[in-house]
Amino acid sequence: MTRRERLRPKVKATVAARRGSAVAAAVVLAAASLLTGAGSGVQSAVADTTPPGTPPVAVTRPAGKASSGETAAGVRQEVLNGTLLRHHGTREVCPRCHARIVTESTTSHTALSSAAPAGYGPADLQTAYGLPATSTSTRTIAIIDAGVYPTLEKDLAVYRRTFGLPACTTASGCLTLEDYTGGRQPAPQTGAQGRLVEEEVAVETALDVDMASAACPSCRLMEISLPWQDAQDDNDVSTADFARAVNTAVTAGASAVSISYGYTADVQNTHGTRLSAFHHPGVAVTASTGDEGFNGGIHQSWPSDLPSVISVGGITLPDDGAPTAWWAAGSGCETAFPAATGQPASVAAACDGHRAAADVSADADPASGVAIRDTYAPSSGEPGDWLVAGGTSASAPYVAGLFARAGHLSSVDGPRSLYRAPASAFTDIASGDNEDYHQCASYPGVSPKLCTAGTGWDGPTGRGVPHGLAAF
Repeated sequence: MTRRERLRPKVKATVAARRGSAVAAAVVLAAASLLTGAGSGVQSAVADTTPPGTPPVAVTRPAGKASSGETAAGVRQEVLNGTLLRHHGTREVCPRCHARIVTESTTSHTALSSAAPAGYGPADLQTAYGLPATSTSTRTIAIIDAGVYPTLEKDLAVYRRTFGLPACTTASGCLTLEDYTGGRQPAPQTGAQGRLVEEEVAVETALDVDMASAACPSCRLMEISLPWQDAQDDNDVSTADFARAVNTAVTAGASAVSISYGYTADVQNTHGTRLSAFHHPGVAVTASTGDEGFNGGIHQSWPSDLPSVISVGGITLPDDGAPTAWWAAGSGCETAFPAATGQPASVAAACDGHRAAADVSADADPASGVAIRDTYAPSSGEPGDWLVAGGTSASAPYVAGLFARAGHLSSVDGPRSLYRAPASAFTDIASGDNEDYHQCASYPGVSPKLCTAGTGWDGPTGRGVPHGLAAF
């Protein structure tokens, strides 16, 4: 049985569990709150940046032990080999978001948690992508997420301290927390459902902020919160909120904006203000392509389908072998638009002249997952430790961070600068495919390149993964 044959039933089971009884949903959401992580390559510690008065994080496992009984070092080795999912499962973190958390076993919903980081960390990713040794940019990366996450600053401090990154606090002005309208974030939810959902979506937020930190350790971070109620099910309300949040971020001075949520494209969000809000020349707006493989030949995940958005796919990144296209990385065509901004006709030809995605990619496979940290547990009462996560929710904020780190933003207009960059600015991904759910061959006018990685541009990985900062 292949890895993807093992994983496909688990994705369906996760969806079924989420839509099941209230008890099952509570278990899933409580487990989701445990997602957190960091990578490897732990560097020397820096001064404690935890805000005064913050209670200590409860650690219930012996140092170095994972919740499954394995050592963190053992989990770490599986991440490096890209084999973590041979003995562990994954589950989706929340509706509409593109994060997946690694679980204790192939049949468990409980997050794999450890007292020490096991997933990839900033130094690992820096080496994998050939990035400079130092980061000096102080530009702002805006992350748009749902819900309120009161322990974000504390968890971020531990992540950055563990990996030797400089402190980033609200007191220093490095970290800004805003509502999507530009005001202060509201108080966290106190009702049972609100606590459950905010515990769940905090995992997504932790992943986003940690990956932005890893990509540009010297950058400022702006976390923009949407109401979790709006972000879940109502497509028109949700996409309107995200559009407003992008404008809020740009007005506040963001150089890059990242969105790891996805919705169905419709006449409302592919026209008017929900289209124009994403067009800000000089600002890099990135969005995840999704975690369900090829999205089809008509519509792809919004807002990654918009021509002015940089659509970010995903790869598997083993340390001891060649990277490949991640089998679940989203790709597809958007017939509501011609080619994306700056997208060559040779690329758009894969979609019969329409917008084709992805434009670029980064590590997204939970099997070669990243470490994040999230201790917010208002519903389960069981704060997490370090966990391993993946999904294109990991790749979009990382790429946004690279745009902010490089600083060549005057040439940014959607993905145009990526397509103008020389081939040497990328590592081409030439193997793997994402046809698990929808077959390219069943869509007239759609090229197999939308699903199968090969030389040059392809749907799952775009132009490839970063090789230095020349493309940004």
